[in-house]
Amino acid sequence: QVQLVESGGGLVQAGASLRLSCAASGRTFRSYVMGWFRQAPGKEREFVAGISPSGSSTKYTDSVKGRFTISRDNPKNTVYLQMNSLKPEDTAVYYCAADARLVIVTTPQGMDYWGKGTLVTVSS
Repeated sequence: QVQLVESGGGLVQAGASLRLSCAASGRTFRSYVMGWFRQAPGKEREFVAGISPSGSSTKYTDSVKGRFTISRDNPKNTVYLQMNSLKPEDTAVYYCAADARLVIVTTPQGMDYWGKGTLVTVSS
């Protein structure tokens, strides 16, 4: 069992940066693929970024490539999402998720554990 708690969301202006954190419980954190997903009002939850258990492999959705960076600190049981050059269309609730498989999953249905989310609002 893994419990995930996100933090770092807030209200920012377009062009600003935010760093989201996701703290995980459990001693098996280093064995999980971790992902960030987001859900905007009236839209389905979508994949944003994922990272392999070792951190050596990452994947991003096209709309955030070059602006967002996912990373993890296994000794601290924490995964991060650095978001730069934020746009109004990035406004959403951002969720951290964990998956026990060895491949980065890009569909919400493929993730095993979820946090409760943190709201990011980007004003124009």
